[in-house]
Amino acid sequence: MSRHIAKVMFAVLGWLLVACASAAQPTPQAAPADEAQGAAEPVRQVEGATPQTLTIYSGRSENLVGPIIEQFREASGIDVQVRWGKTAELAATLLEEGANSPADIFFAQDPGGLGAVAGMLAPLPEDILERVDPRFRDPEGRWVGISGRARVIVYNTERVRPEDLPDDLWGFTDPTWKGRIGWAPTNASFQTMVTAMRVAWGEEKTRQWLEGILANEPKVYEKNTPIVAAAGAGEIDVGFVNHYYLYRFLQEEGESFPARNYFLPGGGPGSLVMVAGAGVLESSANKEAAYKFLRFMLSPVAQQYFATQTFEYPLVEGVRTHRELPPLSELNVIQINLADLADLQGTVRLLSEVGALP
Repeated sequence: MSRHIAKVMFAVLGWLLVACASAAQPTPQAAPADEAQGAAEPVRQVEGATPQTLTIYSGRSENLVGPIIEQFREASGIDVQVRWGKTAELAATLLEEGANSPADIFFAQDPGGLGAVAGMLAPLPEDILERVDPRFRDPEGRWVGISGRARVIVYNTERVRPEDLPDDLWGFTDPTWKGRIGWAPTNASFQTMVTAMRVAWGEEKTRQWLEGILANEPKVYEKNTPIVAAAGAGEIDVGFVNHYYLYRFLQEEGESFPARNYFLPGGGPGSLVMVAGAGVLESSANKEAAYKFLRFMLSPVAQQYFATQTFEYPLVEGVRTHRELPPLSELNVIQINLADLADLQGTVRLLSEVGALP
């Protein structure tokens, strides 16, 4: 166990001891990250009572969020069962199961998945919603962002200079980028970005961009990690990815790893900040336990986990991030309603029509 994880778990358990001694007090406000306090609500186990249980459908991978879910399980005493899968597949499962779904929480990789099942989600308590900037939660209050991921251009530092890169995504349709681009059209985050293009640019301009990139003969990858690896190896010069993958390579291979992120200064869909978020199923019989889970995920302890262990953007103020990660406030982020990114089916159809998908 790393020193950081041990410290975090100690902080959570310490908070619980304090909380159990003062349960009658109001829920404390979020503390600065360096105070390392958690916000999980204490659970009193009554002798002979049935333990609380919670079923989570997680479109986030186990290696990313499994450790923090385990911390919640240990801190709260709630028996957590997780069904792992891809966000789109789990959303389809929820729609098929309807009110008979065993799920209490849908933890999605992107707002598109949450939007697809929004009609099945219960309105969240205000104390949960107000912990996050309105930009990163559902306008109807049915889901809340947990962590943020910025779309960036990863580039090979030995072959490309930042000043050589265009200000926005449209610049990569220039023929000078032919054979130099990596992308992952089957990846959910990429498809969410294309959905943002359709919202911001319209169908025709988005189609033109896709056709322009295809004309530049991009190398196709399954997901983000191999794109970053390819950029570092000089297999490609640039790639369309989420920001946090690079920091894993820097952690494992050191600062000499020859790739860095470029945050598009011109804004537009290429500067989209997506959120991984969660909502509570209206059909859930365990809503109070589900709300405790969301409060924990938005506590300083959990938010610091996302900042330092998965290198994502925390969505609660006062949490430290990676030293090379520019603050959200400094990015020229596209202003878009994340709830409008639900039409992933339309995006898949467009990608298929232009030949980006098999």
